[in-house]
Amino acid sequence: MDVGGRLKEVREQRGLSQRELAARAGLTNGAISLMEQNKSSPSVASLKRLLDAVPMTLSEFFQEVESSPTPKHFYTRDDFVELSPQDVGLGAAAARVSLRQLGDASRHALQLLHETYPPGSDTGPEFLTHDGEEAGIVVEGLIEVTVGDEVRVLNPGDGYLFDSRLPHRFRNAFSAPCIVISACTPPSF
Repeated sequence: MDVGGRLKEVREQRGLSQRELAARAGLTNGAISLMEQNKSSPSVASLKRLLDAVPMTLSEFFQEVESSPTPKHFYTRDDFVELSPQDVGLGAAAARVSLRQLGDASRHALQLLHETYPPGSDTGPEFLTHDGEEAGIVVEGLIEVTVGDEVRVLNPGDGYLFDSRLPHRFRNAFSAPCIVISACTPPSF
């Protein structure tokens, strides 16, 4: 996916200049320009801040429209939508977080994600905030989760549940990949 092109398309659809979007998101217009030219990759948190300024969810940003009016009930692993593709990350050398969404969250009251955090990856230096609640269970590996001023390392089988309006961050500072199954309601990520 051409993330920079998509960002520019969304910005122009909303009638915003790079400067206006940058001011709303708390970034520089130079940073927006570099992202739109795919010369700079935003962290998940930075992209979330940009989309909050529009407003638009990550799910909507990466959405591939399902053309069938018939509800889909079953999905293969290839049907999941990647909300954090390889060209969105923390820079060229950083490990990439994978956030794979089950189905089209815009058609449901629940957003379900299969998250993979390689060693050294995180959601970015900026904390995430969005409407709703989220919960998750660690399936494999270890993950450091920060919610507000609380920091906890979760092991396989451990979980979390919190109001997503609280600033939060996920970080794998460990030597093995971490896999988390999470849910957010309403779909706001």
